[in-house]
Amino acid sequence: MATEVSFTVDTPRGPRALSVCYERRGEGEPLLLLHGIGHHWQAWEPVLDVLAGERDVIAADLPGFGGSEALPDGVAYDPVAVVPALGALCAALGVERPHVAGNSLGGLLALGMGRAGLARSVTALSPAGFWSEAERRYAYAALRAMRLGARALPVPLIERLSRSAAGRVALTSAIYARPARRSPEAVVAEALALRAAVGFERTLAAGRGVPYREDVPGVPVTIGWGTRDRLLSPRQGLRARGVLPRARLVRLPGCGHVPMHDDPALVARVLLDGSGGLTARPTGRGADRRSGGAAAGEGPSQR
Repeated sequence: MATEVSFTVDTPRGPRALSVCYERRGEGEPLLLLHGIGHHWQAWEPVLDVLAGERDVIAADLPGFGGSEALPDGVAYDPVAVVPALGALCAALGVERPHVAGNSLGGLLALGMGRAGLARSVTALSPAGFWSEAERRYAYAALRAMRLGARALPVPLIERLSRSAAGRVALTSAIYARPARRSPEAVVAEALALRAAVGFERTLAAGRGVPYREDVPGVPVTIGWGTRDRLLSPRQGLRARGVLPRARLVRLPGCGHVPMHDDPALVARVLLDGSGGLTARPTGRGADRRSGGAAAGEGPSQR
């Protein structure tokens, strides 16, 4: 059962309280999980129990999403402001420099935590910020369309659509490679989280100015990209390797933008390996191709 923790963040008007919702399971080295825009901590549910077997796992709702409060007035939804807030969250939970893994927006924030010295390792799955301007516009258009649909459709209609495979495809195919496999309950919960995400528009506005162009020195970094990511083109993984030359680029075959649901076993293995939990790197389907064979661009044609 998720719980809440309150702490203070700096604002132009002085310290203000912020309440964040999180789920915590397991024992071991701490691993903080950060979801993408419009999502909630339950995005990590398919991998939580496996991770909790080796980690003290904290899956948090980002400020302005899920059950967490919006950032105080005057605080931007960009990494400059959100990364320190996540550091304050860790301090409030008694966690010092956790391993951090994030998806999409969460991946961008995880890299920011690594650069700020707030993470002992970073694993970023399809992180935002490595786009061209055309790719950013495409992603924003797709995200706004999902948000518009979630807000425009009556809840009974969302529930009815979620009960069929075709309906689940219509609702979630932009972010999952295998949307028909999602449970009706999870699809409804995600739609409701998206429609209620008070930080959505401000996060998009802040994201226009944050192409990620800085290395993360001194921290092990793993970048994972689904070959069927329809929101952020897999070719952006190769661009990420250019910005982060010491990072390990891992191909996630058959996975979409939110890969935890498409292949939980592979993603859990990548997260444990990225945070130092395995002596060997992933092999087979998700093998690392560090010597130039990383096939992050082998997804379907993207705009």
